[in-house]
Amino acid sequence: MPVPASFRRQTATLPTQPARVGWLTCLARGLLAVAGGFGLAAAWASDRIDVQTTDGSVVTGRVVRAARDGSLLIEHDCGRYELLGPTDITLRSAAAGPPVVERPADFGHRLLAELPAGFDLLVTKHYVVCFDTTREYAKWCAALFERLHDAFGNFWSRAGLEVTDPECPLVVVIFADRRTYETHAAADLGVAADRVVGYYNLLSNRITTFDLTGSDLLAAERGRQPGRVGLEILAHPAAAGLVSTLVHEATHQLAFNDGMHRRLAPVPLWVSEGVATYFETPDLAHARAWRAVGAVNRPRLNRFLETYRPGCVTAVVCGDEAFRDPNRAIDAYATAWAVCHHLLQVRKQDFVDYLRVLAEKQPLDDDSPDQRLAEFEAAFGDPAVIEEAVLKAMARLASRPH
Repeated sequence: MPVPASFRRQTATLPTQPARVGWLTCLARGLLAVAGGFGLAAAWASDRIDVQTTDGSVVTGRVVRAARDGSLLIEHDCGRYELLGPTDITLRSAAAGPPVVERPADFGHRLLAELPAGFDLLVTKHYVVCFDTTREYAKWCAALFERLHDAFGNFWSRAGLEVTDPECPLVVVIFADRRTYETHAAADLGVAADRVVGYYNLLSNRITTFDLTGSDLLAAERGRQPGRVGLEILAHPAAAGLVSTLVHEATHQLAFNDGMHRRLAPVPLWVSEGVATYFETPDLAHARAWRAVGAVNRPRLNRFLETYRPGCVTAVVCGDEAFRDPNRAIDAYATAWAVCHHLLQVRKQDFVDYLRVLAEKQPLDDDSPDQRLAEFEAAFGDPAVIEEAVLKAMARLASRPH
């Protein structure tokens, strides 16, 4: 099956979404639409190759998938995916030698060359942060991501799931203000860019966001006390949403880089979004805004109970349609959180075993509702029975004081 022209030489084009209902959902929908044309080509699969393209450039990276029509999904050494159609390729050959291991700072400076003028670099233990706002704000975000990184790894390791850091640092791009962010994000999100305060791109493997506090505000407050940026954020009316979004998208990035999921694999959205919502809950009473894994996510809990309809669990288990429908997506996210929260509380080992099954799915593979249902039933049993247990568990949570 030929690769549609809209996916050739692309790293971030996708259908637009009408609301903040999931960058990951829309990107997965667009890319998996071409999955039927992909089959592993033994001569190239997993090899590291040089590809000369029709525009005269050379693409070097690992072959993730090879299509029967000659298309290639390539992973660059920096972790970025690129999909090359057969008409994009003039010659391909084995790459000479293994990938060059760069120092994080060198890797970061190479990223700066791709961004508009004025961006600076912050390198932490696990992240490379490119920013054109204040360094103080970049440090606040980086500290949030590092706390999440450690909590994510510790949580899953204690649960018995092996997670490993990628060879390349994780990339975060922070724009100084919403206007420049939206201009940049429009290439990824289309008209939905003005409704999303941050997102993780499965192809570029980057998180992109902006400084909510505003560059003008920060510039006017030279000499403020250390930690003031965090206080400004927590005082903002949108603080809970900001922290939730940052943690949610950073959780996606970790899950798709630490071995839990493979990027572009048919991971059920109730799982990927359920895990992200399980980690996203902010703690605005704490100076660092987030510290707890698995805290009760009151907005998701209330939404689930208010909009509950019989059969909702079976619906998200068998298909992702509810996540794609702007009229049902928020309800689907709430269902995903409720199911994951319940299973991680009472069936954690079964959940971890189920994640291992999903981790074997390959990029651009496809599955069917029947397959998804069978895998769920093998792990947890009848989804109708699970739904009844989830509903009772959520009702008990709601009865507890905040």
